[in-house]
Amino acid sequence: MATGSKKVIFAALIGNALISVTKFIAAFLTGSSAMLSEGIHSLVDTGNQVLLLYGLKRAALPADEDFPFGHGKEIYFWSFIVAILIFALGGGISIYEGIQHLIHPEPIKNPLINYIVLGLAMIFEGAAWLLAFKEFRRVKGKWGYFEAVKRTKDPSIFVVLFEDSAAMLGLVVAFCGIALSQYTGILYFDGAASVIIGCILIGTAAWLAYETKGLLIGERANLFVINDIKTILNDNPNVMHTNEVLTMHMGPDYVLVNLSIDFKDSLSIDELEITISAIDREIKEQHPSVKRIFIEAEKIGSLTP
Repeated sequence: MATGSKKVIFAALIGNALISVTKFIAAFLTGSSAMLSEGIHSLVDTGNQVLLLYGLKRAALPADEDFPFGHGKEIYFWSFIVAILIFALGGGISIYEGIQHLIHPEPIKNPLINYIVLGLAMIFEGAAWLLAFKEFRRVKGKWGYFEAVKRTKDPSIFVVLFEDSAAMLGLVVAFCGIALSQYTGILYFDGAASVIIGCILIGTAAWLAYETKGLLIGERANLFVINDIKTILNDNPNVMHTNEVLTMHMGPDYVLVNLSIDFKDSLSIDELEITISAIDREIKEQHPSVKRIFIEAEKIGSLTP
């Protein structure tokens, strides 16, 4: 993972830790359900950033006897755990608190404290979001934003951006709920805001889980990588036919490639070894993320179903 992306996670970790403490103090002093949900939200985000950093550390471990292809998928596992925590802790507790305040509404004391805290949180969250967005835009290159989310094989890049986006939206909802409760006298707005914040978190968690699921169970490399590999094989004069190109991401920067190739029958053993070595070298030069390549020499049509 790029140093810039780690910087984004550290910035979000520090910001969310400070903001969560401030929100909990404000919720205690004012009795606001929406502010309590926001405190829970920031606390869960803080824990999530810790898990992402732990996943990155684990993913960087070298290959060993038990994990011959390395530990790269650790980041996929911990990103999926982050999605579950956002769903269960962030979304579930926020909705529960909101329902409790809808059943037993209480007036908000000292609402000015909430506005000050929300304003400061908006500034800090906005700075963290801007940093995450800049890093995401740098990484995505020429792809569109939604296409980049689908194509990227490093979930930690978009997890932080999604979390910060949900946090910004949650702050707006909390501000509206507190303001409406104060100026209309209808106490249900505060509890309703908490429920809405919970729904935002659940929606964010569902999207994150969907995007990381494929990577966790073994997603192929991007199509342009596969097509480049096919082009390399088709341009090689000693290759008669490409039977299969099978790829799988073992980590954000680790692609495993399995090739089934029908070579010319006239090739000697030495010529075949030279051809295979040339194919291996050319693929890795064009795509440094391809770390391991396994090549089977098979006649066309001889593959078992």
